[in-house]
Amino acid sequence: MDPDLIGDCVHCGFCLPTCPTYVLWGEEMDSPRGRIHLMKQHVEGTPVTPEMAGHFDACLGCMACVTACPSGVRYDRLIEQTRAEVERAHERDPQERAVRGLVFGLFPYPRRLRLTRPGTGLVRRLAPFLERAHPSLGAMAALAPEVRRRQRLPRLVRARGPRRAVVGMLTGCVQGEFFPQVNAATARVLALEGCDVLIPAGQGCCGALSVHAGREDQARRLARRTVRAFRRAGVEVVVVNAAGCGSSMKEYGELLGEEPGFRVMDLSEFLVELGPAAERRPLPLTVAYHDACHLAHAQGVRSQPRELLRGIPGLDLREVPDSAICCGSAGTYNIFQPEAARDLGDLKAKAVGSTGAGLLVSANPGCTMQIAAAMRRQGAEIKVAHTAEVLDASLRGVSL
Repeated sequence: MDPDLIGDCVHCGFCLPTCPTYVLWGEEMDSPRGRIHLMKQHVEGTPVTPEMAGHFDACLGCMACVTACPSGVRYDRLIEQTRAEVERAHERDPQERAVRGLVFGLFPYPRRLRLTRPGTGLVRRLAPFLERAHPSLGAMAALAPEVRRRQRLPRLVRARGPRRAVVGMLTGCVQGEFFPQVNAATARVLALEGCDVLIPAGQGCCGALSVHAGREDQARRLARRTVRAFRRAGVEVVVVNAAGCGSSMKEYGELLGEEPGFRVMDLSEFLVELGPAAERRPLPLTVAYHDACHLAHAQGVRSQPRELLRGIPGLDLREVPDSAICCGSAGTYNIFQPEAARDLGDLKAKAVGSTGAGLLVSANPGCTMQIAAAMRRQGAEIKVAHTAEVLDASLRGVSL
């Protein structure tokens, strides 16, 4: 933990109302400035106690406090450093170690995830029974999406019409295996907007889940593999359609000690910078747009998705109340902290429901699963889609 970064915090309290766990519990040690105080204690010699580790584990890493902080405190770097220290210094109980081993031995590996695809429907039905064995297993089962037919993407998707750009595209792990239709829509949208899309083999997981959980060695190994794949492809820009992945890839320089050699951009960020070329056809939809934390807070990408959605004729875009508060997904948080995640998911589902929208649009697979599960619990299922899917439907003139 960097003492200089810790010293930047002046304990003003601007972060408190933006912190989801402080909103839930009102506990000082479960706020950003409270956790920074604990970090300072550890740097000054206090060992990582189970109670201290619990307060750090309870943080979602949503970065809303980074947006709110007037002093520019790098809480994002601090919590990642702290989680790495917790993983080194704190001995977790055997059950917790086993669950973490399962999650990090499965989710960052697309081929292993692929084996779970046929059983997702059954697993969701078994969620109550799995919860009795361990709350994290029950949470994982309840989140399981209805998996679409797997779609194989070619290594090169040619631009439609005059070529305006050449980009690489990250397929990801969870996105690629559980939401293949999002990657297919992303490639089509980019091609329709005049881009050659390179989708290199061997890219795998970008390392986001691991780095956010303090598993630095695994994160670096996965990040290096991803960098090698896109360097071989020779692209200058890599387009990412998952908020958590984009956030981590933009910080590869800090993780790896060297810049990757290409620019990382969220899909919406890239499309707005490129400018529209293809015709937008009407979509008569009422849409609620959800700000994924690692897109809005970590990357500062807020206006671009809204600009793209508002550019579709006939689409009615509605804002979700308290949009800056995390939905409770936060990578693996909804698995390791299922109770808090459930409470936050219920708050978000209520807010989404208040918009009266028939479609929820999000730019992160974890958020999509989390909010959809919360809506099911409330008996108010809502159709969900990625920004890319909405644009794809408009550009091709098809319904969602």
